[in-house]
Amino acid sequence: MTNREFEQLVARLEAQALRRPWLYKMRVLALALLGYGYIAFMLVGLLLTSVISVVALKALGAKLALGLLVLMWMVLKALWVKLDAPQGRRVTQKEAPELFAMINQLRKGLKAPRFHRVLITDDFNACVVQTPRLGVFGWYRNYLVIGLPLMKTLSVEQFRAVLAHEFGHLAGGHGRVSNWIYRLRLSWHRLIDSLVGEGRFGTFLFRRFFNWYVPYFTAYSFPLARANEYEADAAAARLTSPQAIAEALTAVNVVGRYLDERYWSDIHRSASDLPRPAFAPYGSLADKVSGGLQDQPVADWVEHALQRETSSDDTHPSLADRLRALQQGPLLSLPGPDARADRLLGPVLSTITEELDCRWEAAVLPAWEERYQTATRGRERLRELDALLQQGTELSPQDGYDHACLTEEYGAGEDAALPLFRALYAQAPDQPVVCYALGLRLLQRDDDEGLALVEKATELDEDAQLSGYEVLRDYCWRRGREEAAHAWHDRLVERHELLQRARAERDQITLKDTFDPHGLDQQQLAALRAQLRAMPGLRRVYLLRKRVALFPERPLFVLGYSCTRWWGLYRRKKVDAIGQRLVDEVQLPGEVFVLSTDGDNYRFGRKFWWKRGARVR
Repeated sequence: MTNREFEQLVARLEAQALRRPWLYKMRVLALALLGYGYIAFMLVGLLLTSVISVVALKALGAKLALGLLVLMWMVLKALWVKLDAPQGRRVTQKEAPELFAMINQLRKGLKAPRFHRVLITDDFNACVVQTPRLGVFGWYRNYLVIGLPLMKTLSVEQFRAVLAHEFGHLAGGHGRVSNWIYRLRLSWHRLIDSLVGEGRFGTFLFRRFFNWYVPYFTAYSFPLARANEYEADAAAARLTSPQAIAEALTAVNVVGRYLDERYWSDIHRSASDLPRPAFAPYGSLADKVSGGLQDQPVADWVEHALQRETSSDDTHPSLADRLRALQQGPLLSLPGPDARADRLLGPVLSTITEELDCRWEAAVLPAWEERYQTATRGRERLRELDALLQQGTELSPQDGYDHACLTEEYGAGEDAALPLFRALYAQAPDQPVVCYALGLRLLQRDDDEGLALVEKATELDEDAQLSGYEVLRDYCWRRGREEAAHAWHDRLVERHELLQRARAERDQITLKDTFDPHGLDQQQLAALRAQLRAMPGLRRVYLLRKRVALFPERPLFVLGYSCTRWWGLYRRKKVDAIGQRLVDEVQLPGEVFVLSTDGDNYRFGRKFWWKRGARVR
């Protein structure tokens, strides 16, 4: 099912759900049970076949039945998919009694099941994760995953509203069927991805069915999943207040954007000036957010969030739609130090914060040190280019591009770099990297002039299409131009699929492939032969080009090699080592596929031997 077909199907189903909600819910329920029905049918079928074989065929049937029972066991084992539990710092009731008191109150109010683990993570999020202990047969272990940054930036009441929303997805009562469908929707995706992706024995019985089933179940359950978000919001409003959930929704949008666009980017940018991290990001997060938001265009961010319409491919309604359902407007209220939800952790707060800070520093330190070294070299290069300009030297387009980028990164900053990119574009208007660089920076400033420049870059260089289409899609989406965003998304998907097909064509060599002469000139051939002579252990080397249907202008060279023998025996490790050296050292004007023509690949050697001019050693 293509993206466009999925969107059209969802649109039809949403209309059906509005006309006859109960009938629609029953259809989704029937489709949900179909997945389990198919599994039961296959298992019962294998069992009955085994019994019939024993009765009808006697001794021969017993052997056949044994084989079928083994297959049945392998199928059951494949269905018993073990999903990894979420990771985080476990917190107990003894450590945080206030937090658990809130959890238990909300859980009982919504008739939600108990949680086996409460985990604290470094994410700006809170969610409920269910992992089945019996694969597709259920028996869930429930995890409540809470991000410490969320607790540090929401008030206690706002945090209570967020938890109530998440618990609402597990609630019993009148929404039991909808909640079960909601959870099943997530479970099928995780379970089937694991089931099919791991390629376990026995999954061939399910692969074709589920390749059809999962997309259709996803589409049919889509309106119900979106409605479940509204129901969870309503449940949170009943247990807390409409104002609390409205404040939480607004804060999540605004603070989330600040963390993504400002807070973490500023921290990582400081690696250019400091050889090691000199602060604790989680320990200072709350104060930094409170102070930082005062210097940001918060009103504009709220307005942008409200302008975004609910997408046809997102189960979560837009902020505007969720607030409208609550009959509330956008309410941004940041808590003071004594009102933050992180106080619910009690004395263990400092311990968890310190653990996250230490873990963060250990994770980022190698990249941090590398960035500092890169920045040191970049500042030195910027000084060299500034010196040339002071001497009156005109920079080449490449040097001009480097100068603009380095000025932005290590010099006077974005405002000073933008005129440099404009001047560079005036100098080299047909350079795709220049068009893309200027266009990207204009779009980051919400300047529509950048649209034509990025699009021009994608037309000049097809290698820029993936990133260019993504940038154009995200910009249109951010500006509320949903139709244009979908159009760019479709082009992005089309390009991605084309590159995937091209990659699959180049990732394997078969005897059915067509091979053409390598096409190297005498100078290139002489250089290759010199490289091969320096590699001991080579016996014969062949060089050809695989004929490819996609991107034929980009050559795919096939280099087949055989090794010298030792007492008539091939030494596998040596053969592999020589092959790896060929991969690492041979330089040709295109991709190179290296394969040994010894052992099981001897037929390639025979095929290459008949090709005129193929042998290069």
